[in-house]
Amino acid sequence: MQRPALANDLATLASGLLFGFGLAWSTMIRPESVIDFLNFRDLGLLLVLGSAVGVNLVAYQLLPRMLGRPLCGGEFQQRPFALDRTALAGGVLFGLGWGLCGVCPGPALAGLGAGNPDLLIALAGIFAGALLHGLWAGRRKG
Repeated sequence: MQRPALANDLATLASGLLFGFGLAWSTMIRPESVIDFLNFRDLGLLLVLGSAVGVNLVAYQLLPRMLGRPLCGGEFQQRPFALDRTALAGGVLFGLGWGLCGVCPGPALAGLGAGNPDLLIALAGIFAGALLHGLWAGRRKG
């Protein structure tokens, strides 16, 4: 049975709010906290990263096997992944950007929502990188 679109939208909104609250509470929306973590001055974010790994393990490995179908309807899908030169280059670029500015996409959006307009610069870089990746990937396929 398919749930109404409103119920799916509300579940998505609640998940996003919980995620944003968690990022704010853990101080991941503050670039200086992330940079302190990356410089080994404050290892408190290890708990956050460990929790993220645990949640992903449950959400993407255990729940599909236990439930068979997502709670909001539809079907679980496998995302194909190949460890190739493109994936490695993307990971390196992501890590460099994260290390230089201290934010990644989720915390940047949450921090902007929490009133840190300086994160607009990081978000502009994130969106420019995503646009360039899309143009490059389209050129390689076409």
